Parts: sequence; structure tokens; C-alpha cells
Amino acid sequence: MHIPNEMVQGALCPVTALLAVGGVTLAARAAYRARQQPGLGRFAAVAALIFAAQMLNFPVQLGTSGHLLGGVLAASLLGTPWAVLALTLVVSIQALVFADGGLLVLGANVLNMALLGAGVGGYLLQRLRGRGWPLWLAVPLAAWLSLQLAAVACALELALSGTLPLAQVLPAMLGVHMLIGVGEALLSVLLVALCSAELRARPRAPVALPALAAVLIATLLSPYASSYPDGLEWVLSRYGALHESAPLLVTPFADYSVAGLAEGALATGLAGLAGVLLVAGVALVLGRLAQYWRRTATVF
Repeated sequence: MHIPNEMVQGALCPVTALLAVGGVTLAARAAYRARQQPGLGRFAAVAALIFAAQMLNFPVQLGTSGHLLGGVLAASLLGTPWAVLALTLVVSIQALVFADGGLLVLGANVLNMALLGAGVGGYLLQRLRGRGWPLWLAVPLAAWLSLQLAAVACALELALSGTLPLAQVLPAMLGVHMLIGVGEALLSVLLVALCSAELRARPRAPVALPALAAVLIATLLSPYASSYPDGLEWVLSRYGALHESAPLLVTPFADYSVAGLAEGALATGLAGLAGVLLVAGVALVLGRLAQYWRRTATVF
């Protein structure tokens, strides 16, 4: 659901950017003050897992594919504020390094995927759990709903930009993402169950499974992801609104390949591994900075 450049135009770009900056700032403040901290290793491993899982497109209907958004998955494993930060990091690196989602519309993508997908999705999960729903029911329902919220927001942005009329884009986006949401729900509850089981069995080592899963998905499974366009690309193509444009930044990993290597499993796997390591590394650096600021604030 990464909106490409030129699909959201005009004043909507700075507006969504301001909303994204404000929302991420609030999430960072809440994460800083949270009583339960996930730990730097856990944060880095889960962020890397989200990045890798988003590379794994799965077919949902003829000519269409979908991929994990991962907001509720991250909220389950990290807590909602840290999940927003993880998704923000992933979406930003995807735009800056992999040319996945336009830089000009980065605010809209962060708004849709991080603030709605992880922020509102995490809130929905918390409300369902508070009402006594078991984890295996609350996670898939919250994951499915979070994806529909992101799809509605994306449709509204496209309509307000004049890309497509709302009467066309909203039913089309919801129609395809209701199907993609089934995959989102199943993958979310499966990964939450696996990572939660590891945490119960090895409470002092909550990093190994998400880190290992991220590496395996990025290197071994992502090269065999569906080549069909994702839900957003399919909708834009259906109504003739998808236009290819050159990325604003030239990177060696554009389109999840490696410059100089022919397209194929090796190029995709190496790009995926590079992305996993980059996301984890940046997450660790940001976490260290947050710890330093916390100690400084405590001293002074």
C-alpha cells in the first residue's frame, strides 16, 4: 500500500507530512514514557521482521497480490507506541533506499501504515483484549480492521488529490483489501503466536526468533513472492491512473534488487538481507540515542 510519487499532489502532501510528524512525535513521547520497554534488540528484530514480511507478496485473486502491513503484529510484540516507531522506520527506509513509496508522499504513507496501521490498530487490539477477547481472536480481527482503515485513508487521499473519484477508488480499495486483510490476519496471528511462544520459553532472549525469521524471509522466501501488482497498484492500473516515474533518489537497491546484478533470486535475496540489516542497525542506533537522552534527562 505504498503510494508512489505523483499519486498524491498539491497541498495534501504537506498536510499529511505535518500529520505524520505530529503523530510520530506523540508516539515517540509515549514510547519514551512507557513503563514496559521492549528492549533495543527486540525493537530492532521486530522492525526487521516487518520489513522482510512486507517483501513477501502473496496472491489474493487473479492478477492481484497483497503483503503484510504488520501494524498489529508490531503492536502485539512491542506495544503500540514502539510499533508506530517501527513502522515509521520501515516505511522511511523503503522510500529512501528501495524506492518503494514516493518521497513526496512519505507523510501519507507514514500516516496510513504507521499511525493508522500500528497506532489505531494497536489501540483496537488493546480494546479487544480489555474486553476479554483471547489473543488468537483479537489479533486477526484488529489486523484486518487496521488494513481496512489504511485502505480507506489511502482512497481518501487519492480522491482529494484528484487522482480518482472517491466513488471509484473507495469501493475498489476496500474490495481488494478485504481479501488482502485475510492474509494480514492469518500472518499476524501466526507470527505473534510464534514470537510469544519464544518469549515464554526464553524470557531472557526475546530477539532470536523475529531476527531469524526476518533473515530467512528476506533471503530465502522473498525471491519467490508473487509478481502480481499489490492492491493499490491494481486499483490504479484498473482505472488508468498508475504512471511510472523516476525515483527522486538513485539507490543501489531500487525495486529490491542489487545494481549490477541481473534480476533474480540472488539479487532480491541480497537486497532483502541488506534491508534487514539496515533496518535493524538504524533501530539500534535510534534506540541508543533514546537511552542516552533518557539518562541525560534523569541526571539533569
